[in-house]
This record gives sequence, structure tokens and C-alpha cells, in this order.
Amino acid sequence: MQLPNETPTQITRRTALGAAMIGAGAAMGGLGLKATADTLQTRGRLYLGGFTDVAPGLKEAARFPLIEAIHGRRSRRFAKGTAIPDGPLAYSSTEDPEPLDETEQMLLLATVTGNTGWANLIPHNRFYAPNIPNYAGAAGGRSFPSAAGYHTVEFFFTDDDGTYFLPTRDMPAVAAETGDGATDLAAWIAAHRERIVTLDDHRLEVPRAPRHMEMHNAWCANVPGSTLIIPVADLAQHMILVLAYVVQNGASIYDDINGRSIPGIARFGHLVDTENPYPLSYMEQLGVTEVTVESSTACYAGALMLQAIGLGGWMYEGLNPFSLLGASGDPKVPGLGFRFDMIEGKPLPHVTGRDGVFEGHTPPHYPSMRAAVEAVVERKFGPGGPYNAATPGPYRDTATVRGAAAPMGEDFVECVALIAGYVFDTFGRFPATVPAIHAQMYLQAHRLDTGFYDKHFGPGGYLETHARHDRNWG
Repeated sequence: MQLPNETPTQITRRTALGAAMIGAGAAMGGLGLKATADTLQTRGRLYLGGFTDVAPGLKEAARFPLIEAIHGRRSRRFAKGTAIPDGPLAYSSTEDPEPLDETEQMLLLATVTGNTGWANLIPHNRFYAPNIPNYAGAAGGRSFPSAAGYHTVEFFFTDDDGTYFLPTRDMPAVAAETGDGATDLAAWIAAHRERIVTLDDHRLEVPRAPRHMEMHNAWCANVPGSTLIIPVADLAQHMILVLAYVVQNGASIYDDINGRSIPGIARFGHLVDTENPYPLSYMEQLGVTEVTVESSTACYAGALMLQAIGLGGWMYEGLNPFSLLGASGDPKVPGLGFRFDMIEGKPLPHVTGRDGVFEGHTPPHYPSMRAAVEAVVERKFGPGGPYNAATPGPYRDTATVRGAAAPMGEDFVECVALIAGYVFDTFGRFPATVPAIHAQMYLQAHRLDTGFYDKHFGPGGYLETHARHDRNWG
């Protein structure tokens, strides 16, 4: 993608119409008044006037029915420029690969990664009263859910022009509302574009070989013209948040792998139940499941947007995460450039992060697990955090709500740090049994070659948005 210095033309209240217009447009469309319906629907709750040139495809995406996106979603893998050489679905594209239009690419990226305002905090737990629960890690809401509001996933993506990092995990609410209550889509997209960091000036290449990629994807994955979105979770931080949740709710952990309790945990009997602890391996499986859901729902939001835009693509996991991250052991496959260690007795790389870009909450990126735990507490209660009274929010009295979170005192930090430190010292890594950095689900978008579907599918192989895509987006 190209990253221009200028931002889209700003909105003008004079040209923004109220939210009721979108309903009026739908009604007129049903009566056959197409031109009038199209005009009105471009100016509803999603204000499009901030764009210097509104593509027909953007107008159509802004009013595309959710139900049609759900029912019309399919894994449409056949991109322009690809080929299936043999078999019952053999076909060679007669079209050259084409990259996504810049606006449609940014709309898709913002949909997958995007901040959508301030998150609603978990409002009540009778055991916390008069405080409120303190589980969340982020104050901002995103386009997908996260267990207890932890939000430990960030996003990388690659296309023909480069490889990029798009951090939105701690992004504050985007100021993209017009004075009439509509959302200025151009301003919202621009706010996300400004956060993109260029890492390389070329596509991240994954070799089309069994070691790096499932062979059923070799013909269609990460092909020229496509955009590949790669969610990556800091599972180390997520597990600290899980431990904090456990301790805050009066529970504890024991090492079921070695069959022993955490040394020193007894002195925190006033905080946690040391007689009925949870198994460490179970809690880590819970954590990896939670970040998988977080990454997958982000990709699913993007998969629905593919239908509205008229792009081909699908969400999948058939790329080796070690190859993507840069931990395959092959120097010719640098991936995203994450560092890793090989721990004695363990067959798989222990990936911990990319220095200065995306660093896991574990040594060597932190001097100790105590420091990593303190960083998580600071994320919650420090500037911009969900439980800092000075952080703006959605409530009529946001400062009072945020300031009412249950505190995390010194005893609490010591208890969580004791458990986390034990795991690191015992296993030589944190977490013990699951990756510190987790990548599994991806979303690809590309321009669809409808000729393949015309040849091999009956009616309905693709949507009207796919049929009109090149006319709508240029």
C-alpha cells in the first residue's frame, strides 16, 4: 500500500445529513426510486462526504445488509492471476493480478483491527462491591471482542508494496463523529492509516513448500495482488492478565506438570485459596483458546466486509506461524523478524517478540517477570488505561466509573509475580506450555477472478458486489 502524507478532506456539517436518511434511502430503493435511494444512502449514519471522491463500491459497502454478508460469506480463494493446473476444478486465470484499491484496503484493515470507540467496562461483581471489576487491559473498544477486555492482539499485514505493523491495542477512541451524530468514515479510516508502521518495502514471502505452508494453499495463499492480514497475540501478557484475574477472584494455581504447589504461595493465604488451586496447564490452555477467539473474530469481521466490498478471500490457518514470525530456522525465511530461543529439551522455538515493535511480556524484553507484571498493572491503571480516572470514556461520569475499579495493591502484585516468576524459573520460559507469541488465524483479501466461478459453479457462486467490483472500485 502507499502511505500518502495528506489526509482525506475533512467533513463539513453543512453537507452531513441525519441518521434517518439511511432508512429513507432503503424505503425509496424498495419503491424502485434507485437514483434517489443511492443519493440518500451515502449520507446516513456513515458520512461519506469526507472523501475527495466517493467510489460507487464504497457507497454500496456502506449500505450492504449484514444478513446478506453472513449468508453470502464463502471462502473464495481464486484470485486474478492464479491457476489450478489439473483436476475437476482446473482453471487458469486470463487476468493479471491486481492490488486492492487503497480505500477498500484501508476500509478492510480498519474493520479487522479498528478502534470503534470506548469499551464498556464490566459493570458489576457482587464480590467486588462497592468497587467494579478490574479485568480489562484496554480502554478502547475494537471491532471484535476480547476475553474480559484484555486485548493482547496486534496486527501485521503485507501486500505487493511492503510489510507493515498496525497497532490498535491501546488506541483511544477515534474522534470521527460529525456534529450531527454521523460517523465520518474518511476520518475514521485516516486515523487508522496514520498508525501504520512500514517494516519492509516488499511482500513477506512464505515459501510454497510443506515446511512452511499447507500444500492446499500453495496455489492461492499470499499471491501477488493480495493483502494478507496477520493477527499476533502477546500470549505472555494475556497469561499475566489471566493470573491477575485468578488472584483477584481469590483463586490460585499449582504446577500440575511437576505435581507441586507454587513455593511461597502459602503466605498469600489472605488473598487466595491455596487449598483448591487450578492446574497451571489448564489455565494456559484457557489463555491460548481466548487469544485464538480474539484473533479469529477479528478475521471474521473482515470476512464479512469482503462480501460488502466485493473482494475475494478467506480466513485460514494454513501458514506455518514460525515461518511467518521468522522462527523457522531458515535464514532465507526472515518472516516478521521476531526473535526466538531454542530451549533444551523443547522441539519448538520459543518466540518472544520483535524488539521495538511488538515485545512479549517476558524476558528478555523485560528484566524479570515482576517487571512484566508491573507493566500490565500500569497498562490498566496508568495514563490512558481503563481504570485511570483521567481517561475519557462513554459514561456520563466517566472519572467516577473508572476510578471505582478494585485496586491492585503491593500484595496482589507480589502474588502474581511469584506465580509468573516460578513458571519462568522452572520451565525456562513464560508461559510454560503455550507460546509466548501466538499466531494462528489469518485473513486474505484479493480481487476475485469471477471467470473461475462462472465455469465451475452454478448461479450464486459469488455476490453482486463481486460481479460489480471492478466497475465499483476501478
